[in-house]
Amino acid sequence: MSGSGGEVKTGGCQCGAVRFRVEGKLGEASICHCRMCQKAFGSFFAPLVDVDTSDLTWKRGKPTYFASSDVVDRGFCSNCGTPLVFAYRDYYLTGLAIGAFDDPGSIEITKQHWVRDRVPSLVYAVIKTPCDQEDAPEFASIIAEIDASIHQHPDYETPEWPMGKRL
Repeated sequence: MSGSGGEVKTGGCQCGAVRFRVEGKLGEASICHCRMCQKAFGSFFAPLVDVDTSDLTWKRGKPTYFASSDVVDRGFCSNCGTPLVFAYRDYYLTGLAIGAFDDPGSIEITKQHWVRDRVPSLVYAVIKTPCDQEDAPEFASIIAEIDASIHQHPDYETPEWPMGKRL
């Protein structure tokens, strides 16, 4: 994988304290349903994509790591808590959180792991649960208030952090 393909992808945490750049082809993109990933991501699963560690550069800040087992470290932003990394120790690949990329929709998930721990109700909930209508009048004021006060880093590189009064 290293350096091949000439692809460049960027991303980072929610607050912008940690930013990364991947130069090279992305590896397998998957979702992991194991209980440790559920806990680490605070969700039903962890969406991760493998990258060659030599293709990964931390552009601003670095993750803080937690040893979730004797063989795996998980990296997150110590400022905002965004999960960023799943890494086997002494292995050439690093798993990056797909949602932390600036363009997560460009990464196609091709596999699931640890399906024995999958939360069955999630599969049906995504299909059957009705969606809020964000454009409904009753949501207008709260959406305007949120939009006017966002502290989230934008989905692109910025020359400095924090940006203005955002944080």
